[in-house]
Amino acid sequence: MDRRRALLLGGAAAGAAVAGLGVWRAFADTPDDDGFELIPAVPLGDERVEQRDSATRGRQVDFYTAVPEGHGDGRGLPVCLVLHGASATAADFPRFGFGRFLTDAVRRGVPPFVLAGATGGRLRWEPSGADDPGRMAAEELPAWCGQRGFDVGRIALWGWSMGGYGVLRLAERFPGAHRAVAAFSPAVARGDAVFAGAAGLAGTPVSLWCGRQDGFYDAVRELEGRIPGAKAAYAEGGHTRRYWNTITPAAFDFLGRTLSPA
Repeated sequence: MDRRRALLLGGAAAGAAVAGLGVWRAFADTPDDDGFELIPAVPLGDERVEQRDSATRGRQVDFYTAVPEGHGDGRGLPVCLVLHGASATAADFPRFGFGRFLTDAVRRGVPPFVLAGATGGRLRWEPSGADDPGRMAAEELPAWCGQRGFDVGRIALWGWSMGGYGVLRLAERFPGAHRAVAAFSPAVARGDAVFAGAAGLAGTPVSLWCGRQDGFYDAVRELEGRIPGAKAAYAEGGHTRRYWNTITPAAFDFLGRTLSPA
């Protein structure tokens, strides 16, 4: 059963209260035990949460990386940048099982890649004054990954909820910079910046996933038709980690194959 905590912000006044980003609806992740039994029972590779000083955010942030088991420190591997939802931070990624999903994907034959993410606050990955988490993801995250020896010439994007909105906006703001975009249950609304910039995603492989019981389902279906060449998959499920865990293997298949040299 879906266990969803929803916060509905409606009207112009509410939109102004959310950092001037307009009217939007944000759904929090479900309780910590929801879907955790779906995490693959495989070994972790090199998984770390470090602290980095972000000039574009004006603060210290958590910096997460995960390498599939059997691939050492990940040197030379391409990168998937991970943008979190509103109720999570990069420090939560280990308990979400991302490193184990990554090892599982590689064991199933997906070309290896690394995951990397940083805490972007609750700004929808949009700028607010001097705080620009989207720019952090576009500029600083690749630089930090480069320092680790990852192949930053091959970068893809993955995010859920607010982070699903974020990866789509990032690909629109920096066209041609990313090999692919995977968005789970993106927190989009008709008329927002993602809809306005959807045509700019032409030429970038985009895959969308959303549960049919998700409050964003109708908007995601409409967005699919606005993004040239986008592919989408819909199934029973809500705005929950349980649903997202069921579709993570398919997303990692898509990301790994688009990041491979071939």
